[in-house]
Amino acid sequence: MPDTEHAAHREMTYRVVAMPADTNAYGDIFGGWLMSQVDIAGSILAIREAQGRVATVAIKEFRFLAPVSVGDLISCYAEIRRRGKSSISVHVVAEACRQLDAHRETVVADATLVYVALGEDGRPRHLSSAR
Repeated sequence: MPDTEHAAHREMTYRVVAMPADTNAYGDIFGGWLMSQVDIAGSILAIREAQGRVATVAIKEFRFLAPVSVGDLISCYAEIRRRGKSSISVHVVAEACRQLDAHRETVVADATLVYVALGEDGRPRHLSSAR
């Protein structure tokens, strides 16, 4: 069951169409492709919060809730859940708008990812307290 408690605080950060090149040997969308899209969606919010470069340091949880098909429009909604000294925890929900049912979205995955803010030297840096 997807997390709906924080739905009002989410914002759409990324949208992409699943293409034939994104399939596995059985013609289904490859799970790693979906994980990559969710990571991009989460990083967009983390970059803005960190006001600069970030790196993914952990995937705390990733749940595949429904299959993704070629042609599905995947929308990713992200929300900051926690802000540490140099890390940002982001929850992402991925929804699919199916080709034949354009007026309904199906939650296909949700995940909690942790990003760390990086300085110019590529090492962790403290987040500014301006936010």
